[in-house]
Amino acid sequence: RSVYDDQPNAHQRFMEKLDACIRNHDREIEKMCNFHHQGFVDAITELLKVRADAEKLKVQVTDTNRRLQDAGKEVVAQTEEIIRCRVQQRNITTVVEKLQLCLPVLEMYSKLKEQMNVKRYYSALKTMEQLENLYLPRVSQYRFCQIMIENLPKLREEIKEISMSDLKDFLESIRKHSDKIGETAMKQAQQQKTFSTTLQKQNNVNYGRNMHLGKSRIWESKNEITLKRTFEEEDEHEEEVLTAQDLVDFSPVYRCLHIYSVLGDGEIFENYYRKQRRKQARLVLQPQSSMHETVEGYRRYFSQIVGFFVVEDHILHVTQGLVTRTYTDELWNMALSKIIAVLRTHSSYCSDPDLVLELKNLIVVFADTLQGYGFPVNRLFDLLFEIRDQYNETLLKKWSGLFRDIFEADNYSPIPVANEEEYKIVISKFPFQDPELDKQCFPKKLPMSQSVPQIYIQVKEFIYASLKFSESLHRSSTEIDDMLRKSTNLLLTRTLSSCLQNLIKKPHIGLTELVQIIINTTHLEQACKYLEDFITNITSISQVTVHTARLYGLSTFKDARHGAEGEIYTKLNQKIDEFIQIADYDWTMSESDGRASGYLMDLINFLRSTFQVFTHLPGKVAQTACMSACQHLSTSLMQMLLDTELKQISMGAIQQFNLDVIQCELFASSEPVPGFQGDTLQLAFIDLRQLLDLFMVWDWSTYLADYGQSTSKYLRVNPSTALTLLEKMKDTSKKNNIFAQFRKNDRDKQKLIETVVKQLRSLVNGMSQHT
Repeated sequence: RSVYDDQPNAHQRFMEKLDACIRNHDREIEKMCNFHHQGFVDAITELLKVRADAEKLKVQVTDTNRRLQDAGKEVVAQTEEIIRCRVQQRNITTVVEKLQLCLPVLEMYSKLKEQMNVKRYYSALKTMEQLENLYLPRVSQYRFCQIMIENLPKLREEIKEISMSDLKDFLESIRKHSDKIGETAMKQAQQQKTFSTTLQKQNNVNYGRNMHLGKSRIWESKNEITLKRTFEEEDEHEEEVLTAQDLVDFSPVYRCLHIYSVLGDGEIFENYYRKQRRKQARLVLQPQSSMHETVEGYRRYFSQIVGFFVVEDHILHVTQGLVTRTYTDELWNMALSKIIAVLRTHSSYCSDPDLVLELKNLIVVFADTLQGYGFPVNRLFDLLFEIRDQYNETLLKKWSGLFRDIFEADNYSPIPVANEEEYKIVISKFPFQDPELDKQCFPKKLPMSQSVPQIYIQVKEFIYASLKFSESLHRSSTEIDDMLRKSTNLLLTRTLSSCLQNLIKKPHIGLTELVQIIINTTHLEQACKYLEDFITNITSISQVTVHTARLYGLSTFKDARHGAEGEIYTKLNQKIDEFIQIADYDWTMSESDGRASGYLMDLINFLRSTFQVFTHLPGKVAQTACMSACQHLSTSLMQMLLDTELKQISMGAIQQFNLDVIQCELFASSEPVPGFQGDTLQLAFIDLRQLLDLFMVWDWSTYLADYGQSTSKYLRVNPSTALTLLEKMKDTSKKNNIFAQFRKNDRDKQKLIETVVKQLRSLVNGMSQHT
């Protein structure tokens, strides 16, 4: 062992001891040989025998000795190597001790790197905190620790940048999915509303069970089935509909918030988040230019807004301080003002009432959805009242076209009914009652034309359409009832009235059509009370409720009748003018034809047949039309005599003219329209009659003597009129055969005419001076 331990002179001592050991063994061998001589001899003998082997053994021993000597040299070398290893072992022990201090640091740093790689940034920050506070101070004297200490702030910045990048991706994700989130939330709100409505109906049925026990069991079973189906449908929808958490991963915002909070920059993060969300809010609130063209444009707009605020509400409830109620309220108020402005602008472009109605339904769902998340939406319902007015305007435009089409397609003749079935079909569309007509046998005719039931049906359709908009506005039945009445009033007083007035003014509408229009408006006026009952029924308002608005159909149809009556008077006068224009008098004839002019007889026949059609009109209207026609005819005939282009008139022409006036008077006296008292209608021609009598009798002395007296025979003859006509008969040229005859046969009469002319001029001048 001393040799292995490399002690001084150990090898020499080893060799000496080895030699002593050999000698001792030799002595023992000798003793043994002596003691065992025979055995020794035998052994020698044997030894001799194996001498040859001994030689070989000697060679082997010599070789072994040589090799042993060589091996000794190797032992020495290895011993030196062992010494060096022992030094290294001590160094290694020291290194192990130091590594035991450094390994936890390295492991933590490796763990930090692994956490960074798997994006567990919040855990990585906790690991950094442990490194800085617990592990690195133990080995701070080493250079690698200084490098770690220098890298930790960089890693923190890297984590902030990565988390901020994740946040930006999150913001981009919710921007892309906001419409889907909003659509989901609006569907859920609509399903909840449907569920509540169904449940309310079920409760109403159960409430009525005590009053109608027998029937209620049937209704209850039916409603339970309906309610069950509704619940099943709701469950199916709930399985299909995804939530906001399903559509968007909110972990980046939570992670980023925690990271910035740990790093002490929570306020910076909050400000950045709110700033970016405000920018997104402005983008979401900016509509597409063509949004008003389709309902899908509005639906996407509302879905994006709902999605935005659903996300904010979710962030509000799952984070601490990132989003506050004050912040969301401020953001909502800003958004609400923008939404209202956008809807006002774009809804004004909508000319389709169906689109406006769908827009209203979207706004209601939109408002109900956000109201469910705690946002105030009263201003949206106020906006709906503005849109309701616009909806009514679009309805009025649409119904104006419907009314025009109905009037264009009408034949303006009474409705023929061939049997009881056809009669029931008509009265099922229009509330018509006439006991006298009911007594008549089929076939028969209803007094109104086909447009009346069609107009009545369209008015009811308008009320239904208007009611659709009034639903879901969170208003009482009384308010809805009043809104419907006001809308219907606009339809009657503006749209229908305008269509009637335009119809009346159309050139192709003749007297027969005008008469039918008056009859139609009379029946429509009578039907207004049924429209009021109809509105009351569909709004479930009590009959005793005091309405703030009543239907003004009575005045509408009265105005239309007055317009039609005025148009009848005008068209009658125009027709009379057409006959007058074809009058072809020979104003220089010496004698009359002895019969009335053809044009006048045609005119009287036309008036007679026309007034027969007026039998269905109210008596006063027919009388007024007849009186107006006679007065206009009288005036036209008078203007014909006094026409400035007519320079001379013969006595024969006066006589012919008198025959025509006589026919007019006979027509007036024949009572073409019943109801006139005495000769009231004949008085329309009194001016013409007195003027013609004056010239036919040539009773100027009486006229001049009685002028100005109430008992005068020619009280209605104006001096200027008589003067004008007399001057046309005066001899102003040699071609005047009548006055030529006067000059030949009776010059005194010519002087009388000149005297009368002077006196008439004096009367005319006196009248003008008095005036």
